[in-house]
Amino acid sequence: MIAIPSGFSPQDYLAIEQENTIRHEYRRGLVYAIAGGSDDHSRLSVNLLTEINLHLRDSDCQFFSGDVKVNYADDFFYYPDAFVTCDQRDRKDRYVKRYPKLIAEVLSPSTEEFDRGMKFEDYQSLDSLEEYVLISQTEMRVECRRRVASNRNQWETELYRLGERISLKSIGLEVTVADLYRGISLT
Repeated sequence: MIAIPSGFSPQDYLAIEQENTIRHEYRRGLVYAIAGGSDDHSRLSVNLLTEINLHLRDSDCQFFSGDVKVNYADDFFYYPDAFVTCDQRDRKDRYVKRYPKLIAEVLSPSTEEFDRGMKFEDYQSLDSLEEYVLISQTEMRVECRRRVASNRNQWETELYRLGERISLKSIGLEVTVADLYRGISLT
């Protein structure tokens, strides 16, 4: 990920995003253009969002794809591949959500280190966040990081592979690894 040189305020960033057809993420004054994803990246996102849609269709929760931003204070604005919010305060702004309970990222070679590291550190600032899911494009492997209920500053990680059921506890959904990876080439 390469930052656009300059120090942007959150307000500058939001103004640019409204007028631009290319999506950008914002982190502490730096703006990053988002590269296009692969067919497997898109398919994994769609498969996950389909499962979430079927599961949440009669609930008060909302799910979003990579077209809606998640924000914390003036620190960051990110476009997760998928996320769920059940907080009524998130219905006030159509473009930015601040109270997700589940965030999922499909890992790309160019962003994997950032998604696992600094982005996860940033997401931990969101008190509402219960689960952070990392989905591999190179192998059938899903990593689910969950906030420990007894210690909100601690996270536990559970890995899922082919033949197992992924448990998204924050929204009460189970999906098989095989279903999530349906139609994926893993090249």
